[in-house]
Amino acid sequence: MRRSEVLAEESIICLQKALNHLREIWESIGIPEDQRLQRTEVVKKHIKEEGETTILQLEKDLRTQVELMRKQKKERKQELKLLQEQDQELCEILCMPHYEIDITSVPSLEELNQFRQHVATLRETKASRREEFVDIKRQIILCMEELDHTPDTSFERDVVCEDEDAFCLSLENIATLQKLLRQLEVRKSQNEAACEGLRAQIRELWDRLQIPAEEREAVATVMTGSKAKVKKALQLEVDRLEELKMQNMKKVIEAIRVELAQYWDQCFYSQEQRQAFAPYYTEDYTEDVLQLHDAEIVQLRNYYEVHKELFEGVRKWEESWRLFLEFERKVSDPSRFRNRGGNLLKEEKQRAKLQKTLPKLEEELKTQIEMWEQEHAKAFVVNGQNFMEYVTEQWELHRLEKEKAKQERQLKNKKQTETEMLYGSTPRTPSKRRGLAPSTPGKVRKLNTTTVSNATANSSIRPLFGGTVYRSPVSRLPPSGSKPVITSTCSGRKTPRGVKHGANEENLELNGSILSARTFKGFQI
Repeated sequence: MRRSEVLAEESIICLQKALNHLREIWESIGIPEDQRLQRTEVVKKHIKEEGETTILQLEKDLRTQVELMRKQKKERKQELKLLQEQDQELCEILCMPHYEIDITSVPSLEELNQFRQHVATLRETKASRREEFVDIKRQIILCMEELDHTPDTSFERDVVCEDEDAFCLSLENIATLQKLLRQLEVRKSQNEAACEGLRAQIRELWDRLQIPAEEREAVATVMTGSKAKVKKALQLEVDRLEELKMQNMKKVIEAIRVELAQYWDQCFYSQEQRQAFAPYYTEDYTEDVLQLHDAEIVQLRNYYEVHKELFEGVRKWEESWRLFLEFERKVSDPSRFRNRGGNLLKEEKQRAKLQKTLPKLEEELKTQIEMWEQEHAKAFVVNGQNFMEYVTEQWELHRLEKEKAKQERQLKNKKQTETEMLYGSTPRTPSKRRGLAPSTPGKVRKLNTTTVSNATANSSIRPLFGGTVYRSPVSRLPPSGSKPVITSTCSGRKTPRGVKHGANEENLELNGSILSARTFKGFQI
């Protein structure tokens, strides 16, 4: 075999080895099959290239590719190691399992990308848990300060005293933190409630014992806050006031009785319900009586708070009803028409509004009371009476009073009419009082152009105190002992002028009233 043929065969063998080596590298670095085919196709093109690349050039190209791939392998290995270190650190802080990946082989680009995403998720989880941990820790420290609480467990010391970066941010630890915070907040709430209860007790004792303002100012500093030292100071003040209370038993009991009466009024207690609490009326001011009063005031206070909405509704109805009755009274008062400044129009608007709102308020109360009675299985009473029955009774009484007033007016009008028919009437429109000017003797009045004699039985004449007296058409007998009344005819004949005016006067007694009248010649008023 010639030497050239031997070289050609060696070249083919070297090319085959190079291709095999390339495939091994591609496999080791995780190049997919389709990319391997593409790369093999590229090598093939280099071999079949125009210009007939020499074997040396081909070898050079292949070596270049091999170096590039080795570099990629190294970079991927380094990144894999770095990601593993980060994953280990984050998993230790978060108490989570490590990311599973084959570290003996070169990771593919896809595997590295998934690993990067996992590490990024761990970082976000760490940041979130750390933020929650710092916030919970801050609240725990505040609660401990408020309660004057010193960390007494290893976990509490780890939270409060140790470095924040050293704390394990596991889900279990975060849950334990939240539980610890809830426990401290419950204790804080209980402490605040206890302090508020002591303050309320202090204020109540201050009022009952009539403690002066300057003495109250001495403990003003502890009337806010709920720390342990504040609670202790409040308890000391309560103990001091309780001792004073025992020394001023009568004064305290009388103060409680005033408060009891206020609650009775607010709860609409009937007289029977009030009398049921016998200690209220005793004159023995003992500790037992005081305790009974304290228990009764607590029971009443709770009763009022439970039914406060209903009692306020009843009170609102009572106020509206009282105002409604006031407007109804004003309607029948004639003097209201003499108002100034538009008060009458304003009152009418308010009255119309009340006529609409009262029934609506009653319906709302009826619904609430029915629900309350179903819930408590007993009747809701006001002043010892079922409230809705009381409302119905008030409306009925109002109706009866209006009917009674109407009948009284009718009876009064009837009596007035009868009196006017019998004795004459005075016009309602006031007229000026006229003096007793001398009348011309013998003159007659003209009415509707007809001359009527003053002696006519149903004629109209002017009385002594002004106004016109209208004679009743009923024929009357002359007064006892007086002359008969001479009735003149309408003949147009003038009365003789020779009669002197005011010659005679008589007193006429009508229904017990003495009227002064003048006697004219020919007839008598």
